[in-house]
Amino acid sequence: MKNTLKDLILRIKKAEPNVSLAVEFWDREIFSTRPQPIATLRLKTEAGARKILAEGFPGFGEAYVQGVLDVDGDLQELLRLGVVAGMAQLRPSGREKLRFLVDSLRSRNTMKGARKNISHHYDLGEDFYSLFLDSYLTYSSAYFETPDDSLEEAQRNKYDHIAQKLLLREGETLLDIGCGWGGMLIHAARKYGVAGVGNTLSRSQWQYAKEGISALGLDGRIKLLLDDYRNLNGVFDKIVSIGMFEHVGKEFIPFFMRKISGLLKKGGLGLLHTIGKDVETPRDPWTMHYIFPGGYLPSLSEIIYHMGKAGFSILDVENLRLHYARTLDCWAINFESKADVIREKFGEEFVRMWRLYLNASSVGFKFAETRLYQILFCNGLNNALPMTRKHIYRR
Repeated sequence: MKNTLKDLILRIKKAEPNVSLAVEFWDREIFSTRPQPIATLRLKTEAGARKILAEGFPGFGEAYVQGVLDVDGDLQELLRLGVVAGMAQLRPSGREKLRFLVDSLRSRNTMKGARKNISHHYDLGEDFYSLFLDSYLTYSSAYFETPDDSLEEAQRNKYDHIAQKLLLREGETLLDIGCGWGGMLIHAARKYGVAGVGNTLSRSQWQYAKEGISALGLDGRIKLLLDDYRNLNGVFDKIVSIGMFEHVGKEFIPFFMRKISGLLKKGGLGLLHTIGKDVETPRDPWTMHYIFPGGYLPSLSEIIYHMGKAGFSILDVENLRLHYARTLDCWAINFESKADVIREKFGEEFVRMWRLYLNASSVGFKFAETRLYQILFCNGLNNALPMTRKHIYRR
């Protein structure tokens, strides 16, 4: 077991001669590539080491959350080296395959299943999310126009970036599918003068957003629905969906696109802001089990194909992966600053689980196959739209 891990580290060192990594084994033996490593993996049991070698990142994740192993130093560097070593490509064991199959069946995004899946993650409450998000509780990638932008500024930038792409105008109607805590709708109503409708399946989000909208005197301009996107009705000038598409599920993507086609006026603009991948890869069973039951990250080609089938004309595709990596780093820093508060409320395993989720997600955007797409589309053709992108960057 030890020799296998040492060989793995040597392979990493061969790929990156300057790697700075150490492993402390269960008997206190230390194997290091440098005297003062940037990251040290501390294996408390041989079983924990076996779990990593057999299952890759899912095994590492379970062992880390359970405290079977620890990481000293730079967690993201250790996770990056795991990408270099190809830990995500390890074939799962029969036991892992069975559990993944069970998780997949239990977390199908049916009308009933979607509500349960969303509640698992988002109904932790605004008291929790307010500890590391911005004041709008924006739980999606920010947009950093300058290196000095704060998280707060970057989230406003994101809303403006989307509004510019959608050519939002006063008096228009905007549907936000999966509106979260209402940040986009509030920003669009206050700054661009639109009338908005949004939906969420999270009762916590719905209640918080309704109270915020009322406090701002926007009840007459924004309507919030505690309902599934499949039940939405009406026709809107513009449609946006930010960070919700990841919860639709592979089998429901065709219906989702057809539903939007019926809700968006002909010639109207829509924008899908979603995590995805350049090509289809296996789903991450650890994240699906612990963080996002029912989650699915589609490939770009899969999204575009189903948009085309629904009659949409694709106008613009932008990959903002490094913006999401930086957003996650901001969240991770805020999270650590409140770790004691979170630990007192949810326990140590919860803290370790979320620490790993935030940092592994950032590494996924920086070094692995995770992408962040903003896809602008039109319902059919509209020959009156601008012929350049200048309007997107004009403030």
